[in-house]
Amino acid sequence: MDGEKIHTEIIIGTPKTQNSIRDIPMNKELLKMLRPLKKIVNGKFHVLTNEEKPTEPRTYRNYYKRMMEQLNIPPLKFHGLRHSFATRCIESNCDYKTVSVILGHSDITTTLNLYVHPNMEQKKRCIDKVFKSIK
Repeated sequence: MDGEKIHTEIIIGTPKTQNSIRDIPMNKELLKMLRPLKKIVNGKFHVLTNEEKPTEPRTYRNYYKRMMEQLNIPPLKFHGLRHSFATRCIESNCDYKTVSVILGHSDITTTLNLYVHPNMEQKKRCIDKVFKSIK
């Protein structure tokens, strides 16, 4: 590996599972932010680059890492955004099944066991609810 460049092969094909094929809604604010960046280069790819090929996934990860450094935000792996998203969804009272479907999980337990991380405030609210129910 010394001195060798690492290349990633982009494979476009059928996803691992049927649940990987999904539609993700986009809210109006995000759409407004992304619309000026969108360029349709052909009928198959909607990309945020000027190239007529899919964007290499590391491009987004590297951009994210640089942005975090520039903003002096403690490091969080790019995949950590997925965990944060799932947790924020649950904190916002989104139902577990919907969050699971958005993440592409075939089983809701995957979502609950791997992606949902209750914070202390949620734990306190849970305990408060229990005590209110037994009064």
